[in-house]
Amino acid sequence: MPLSESQIAALLTPYLAPVPPPKNMMPRLSTYLDLLLKWNARTNLTAIRDPEEIVRRHFGESLFAGQHLGTPLPETLLDLGSGAGFPGLPIAILHPDLPVTLAESQNKKATFLREVARTLELPNVEIWAARAESLPPTRKFHTVTLRAVDNMAAALTAAAPRATHQLLLLTSTIPTLPPEFTPNPPIPIPKTQTSILLQATRT
Repeated sequence: MPLSESQIAALLTPYLAPVPPPKNMMPRLSTYLDLLLKWNARTNLTAIRDPEEIVRRHFGESLFAGQHLGTPLPETLLDLGSGAGFPGLPIAILHPDLPVTLAESQNKKATFLREVARTLELPNVEIWAARAESLPPTRKFHTVTLRAVDNMAAALTAAAPRATHQLLLLTSTIPTLPPEFTPNPPIPIPKTQTSILLQATRT
């Protein structure tokens, strides 16, 4: 059974600040979930198959990160190794005025990201269907996000030159950060015993 918008909203309550989200956020997340489940049935976008767990783990944790971007909001954001769009796509839905670039080198996942951005009509989303290292050297981003990347050390090496202000990591361990970044105290992510949000500022 597909989840209703009210069910999605209830599952996301622990992750959202007491500030009303954009009025079209729940319909967009509902459509996003439907697309993810349909694509995941024929291609492996995420190992998590249960709709409620997808909402909690993928949507919830991404939105939680999206509320810790700082004030004012970043001018630009790069989601490095975006996969099925986490955390970048939910952040783009939460903050429709924030330009978000999703870097994903796997063709099937990049194709899925394009389909979601087109279906949800997200003009603030750009898909970079290649490795982040192949972005032009002049492309810099206020914030770079990382989540569930295969090789965190290599990803941080790629992310550091791109981030002008901060790195934002959804992780289960505190990695060795590039020396030019100073970590803030990690923030526990709701409803999990292992995941943390780690913000590191360029010094």
